[in-house]
Amino acid sequence: MTRSAKLLLVAFLWGWRAVAADLTAQLDAIIDGPAFAQAQWGVKVCALDSGATIYARNADKLLKPASNGKIYTAALALDRLGPDFRIKTSVYAAAPPDAQGVIQGDVTVYGRGDPSFSARFNGGDYTKALQPLLDAFAKAGIKRIEGDLIGDETYFSGPPYGADWTWDDLENYYGAPTSALTLQDNVIDLQFEPAADVGAPCRIITHPETSFIAFSNFTQTIASGEAHFRLFCPLGENVAYVWGQAPLHGAAHTDAIPVQQPALWFVTMLKEGLAQRGIVVAGNVRVKTWLDRASGSAAPPHVEVASVEGRPISEIVKQTLKPSENLYAQLLLLQVGAKNPLINNGDTAEAGLHALRFFLTGAGIGSGLVALSDGSGLSRGSLVTPSASVQLLTRMAHHSAKDAFVNALPIGGVDGTLRNRFKGTAAAGNVRAKTGSLQYVDTLSGYLTNKAGGKLVFSIMLNNYREPSGGPSGRAAIDSLVRLLVDSQ
Repeated sequence: MTRSAKLLLVAFLWGWRAVAADLTAQLDAIIDGPAFAQAQWGVKVCALDSGATIYARNADKLLKPASNGKIYTAALALDRLGPDFRIKTSVYAAAPPDAQGVIQGDVTVYGRGDPSFSARFNGGDYTKALQPLLDAFAKAGIKRIEGDLIGDETYFSGPPYGADWTWDDLENYYGAPTSALTLQDNVIDLQFEPAADVGAPCRIITHPETSFIAFSNFTQTIASGEAHFRLFCPLGENVAYVWGQAPLHGAAHTDAIPVQQPALWFVTMLKEGLAQRGIVVAGNVRVKTWLDRASGSAAPPHVEVASVEGRPISEIVKQTLKPSENLYAQLLLLQVGAKNPLINNGDTAEAGLHALRFFLTGAGIGSGLVALSDGSGLSRGSLVTPSASVQLLTRMAHHSAKDAFVNALPIGGVDGTLRNRFKGTAAAGNVRAKTGSLQYVDTLSGYLTNKAGGKLVFSIMLNNYREPSGGPSGRAAIDSLVRLLVDSQ
């Protein structure tokens, strides 16, 4: 190498070090800000191709991931099931329908955890959620069922909630219970409208239209003022208590409540849908749960008379990560657990977590770096390190299911939970990352391309941060860090 070439190389290295030092100083200035004196940061940023560490702060500390936990579940599902896998729902009877289309006896709808019976997969149209299954009944030539319509949710074993979900999560839409038979995300959307007269209770409209949930309506229409509502949904009961008020000429207010008995909700709505198709169920609706199977009282299925396959896992993963859907994430964990032959202790969630630990070991992530308790990150007991998340994201960037995984992440300023973040900045349309938030927790992990064209993988976790009066929000601080990374060279 000539002397001039050596001088150029030295100048380049010193210039790169100066740029790197400047970036580090800018990141440190935010992280070390006085507002975060009592908080805990964990940050890891690496070059995606070389793996070189660009920045690290407490990268091996275990922190609460919130919904960052979903990237682990999504990666597991894509790896173990494959992006093209579809979940099958079967219809069983003792025998096929006779020449007149009549089935003598009961019909069992056997679910395997398909979440795609939902308006979410049908452009928001509630009426289309059950259409594939209704079409399957009609195609099978079924015109009348003399017995009961049974919803069988025994494919999964164990409680319908993730470990360490809090009781007040469970009465909110984001804490809806899991089931092998899931309909409309196991949630009923609500619309509150003022009545025609002052003093009268507000109108409560359900989407889809249903009487499955009973309402105790303590609301009131007022002459003027602000609308506000409060809901209480007792666990195990399909009853909602509603308090609040709405001004006479005010706009509608929306909310949602979880369905406490998802399998019963599924077959109740299915029976109504069959009736609209002219298919009569002479008997009642009832369910078989994992407890029935555990006690030996759940009879095995008979003859499959109809079936339907749901949307591919790639589409379910996208509908999990972009809107951060807790139910779907937990169902994906259960789906893997139901297929895990390595453990069979009557708890499908634990079987899924066992499979996750095995998967992470294969991805080079040590057992001490991840301690997840559920599939969604709603659990307050889950812990991960920024290093583990960066390693997982790096692994998935080179995985055969890379496209399905990366395309499922929210895009800054464009869609999902990042649609309103980074607008008008160089990070918009650039950053692809999973958000996460719980009380005193904000996280963001994903990919970006910096100003120099370098592809970076990052995980930023902020725990134990109580926003001071007039201080920055955790989300705003994280976004500032990301913008610095995007603007770096």
